[in-house]
Amino acid sequence: MNIYVSCEGETEESFINHVLAPFLWESNLYLEPIIITTKHTPTAKHRGGVSTYSKIRKELLSLSQQHPNEFITTMFDYYGLPKDTPGIDNKDVNIYRRIEAIESEINRDLDLRNCFVNLMLHEFEGLLFADPSQFALVAPEAVEEIQQVRDAFDTPEHINNSENTAPSKRLMSIIPGYAKVAYGTLVAERIGMQRILSECKHFAGWVEKIKNT
Repeated sequence: MNIYVSCEGETEESFINHVLAPFLWESNLYLEPIIITTKHTPTAKHRGGVSTYSKIRKELLSLSQQHPNEFITTMFDYYGLPKDTPGIDNKDVNIYRRIEAIESEINRDLDLRNCFVNLMLHEFEGLLFADPSQFALVAPEAVEEIQQVRDAFDTPEHINNSENTAPSKRLMSIIPGYAKVAYGTLVAERIGMQRILSECKHFAGWVEKIKNT
């Protein structure tokens, strides 16, 4: 079965192509990432990032109509979601209940039979804290500090949501010249899906849902 994954940019696209999709091949599931279209002009189509929920909604409705007999899902970061996203004001202190409630609100608004929304806690880079030792591949001098960040939180998915403390912001602060696409994929490949799934409960639930489509 083909499953289309609407995502925000090249980092997620690379992770899906090189890490997540190969993991799901054995389940006869074939993932195709599609970077969200944010703007059309007479000469170009602009991709990446999500500035308003209406753009997300339009994209998912279009994908659902284009692929009525296949499934659509998403890999959008909770960090930085547009302020007009359904349910975004949910302040449940339990981050898992909060994110599931927001996803439910979006799914209710979309009302699509073949689409289920997934939000990353708090963004893709959170997954990389599943095993900080694997950063030795790209920045061995940074491993200890990355491990200290990880040790300060219950899980990688709890690493928090602000302009200065989101996972990618922390990594860019610790590793000068951090290359999001290249480093993200290399480190995720080295960590491996099994470790990521064991450390990241919400992400694991999404993967299980994909398997059960």
